[in-house]
Amino acid sequence: MTLNSGAFTTIGLFAKHTGSGIAETLQHLNKFLTERGHKVVFESNIAKLVDVPTSQAVAATDIGTKSDLIIVIGGDGSLLKAARAIVASQTPILGINRGNLGFLADVKPSCVEATLEQILSGKFYKEQRTMLQISIKQQNKIVAEHLALNDVVLHHGDIARLIEFQVFINDHFVVDQRADGLIASTPTGSTGYALSGGGPIVYPTLEVLTLLPMFPHTLNSRPIVIPKQSKIKIRLKPNNRFDAKISCDGQTHFPLAAGDEIHICAYEKDISLLHPESYNYFTVLREKLGWNQHVNPT
Repeated sequence: MTLNSGAFTTIGLFAKHTGSGIAETLQHLNKFLTERGHKVVFESNIAKLVDVPTSQAVAATDIGTKSDLIIVIGGDGSLLKAARAIVASQTPILGINRGNLGFLADVKPSCVEATLEQILSGKFYKEQRTMLQISIKQQNKIVAEHLALNDVVLHHGDIARLIEFQVFINDHFVVDQRADGLIASTPTGSTGYALSGGGPIVYPTLEVLTLLPMFPHTLNSRPIVIPKQSKIKIRLKPNNRFDAKISCDGQTHFPLAAGDEIHICAYEKDISLLHPESYNYFTVLREKLGWNQHVNPT
């Protein structure tokens, strides 16, 4: 992480559409930021939650290019959605936690104003986080493309059945697998679904990707960490008899058939996350995962 300074003239607000306190937080932020002299715009789907002119409503696909900073109100799911929408613009994101765990959205609602005063004055840490780009091929034609900040997950349908697939890295054959699926994770996603699957926690700014088999039908299958520049290809075997799906950040889904291929690589642009000066990743881990709750560091 590096300490940065900068000015934010226009600030975009992005939030989940429902939830306790969301509308009140948006109204409070709008008043606070406007009084500080900032222009405020709202992602169009949440603009209706507050009484603002239509000129302040901006489509999710455009809000990044029209803002100098995006503030996301909600949980990590809201931040994941915002990241996919604005990563191409390189606009930094700050998360105010109105959700559950809050690995990404780390500003507490109780200290929003004090934290924003610091950040808007240029006192913050900025992190670059890797994102994934996914292409799905059917009969050698790309039929869908998606982005993900946390992970790309190959999984079965509603019934627990083993999927048969092959994994290639940089066009080199790696493994012929029978498993419930496979998780391709960024370091950011290592504390998400991959963590519950038994994967390692990876420091978020490392330039690596992780592949984690899900309940493989073998005892010697293990997670593997590979360079960020790697090109991953997952091919469903022609004899795969059961439904399979691909999910990106658990929010976008696409059905797959035997013979389909999933191509995964690091997206050409990283997402920028802003944190308060006091941010410490290991403090976040201790708080969210309940590590050493009765131990005082010396």
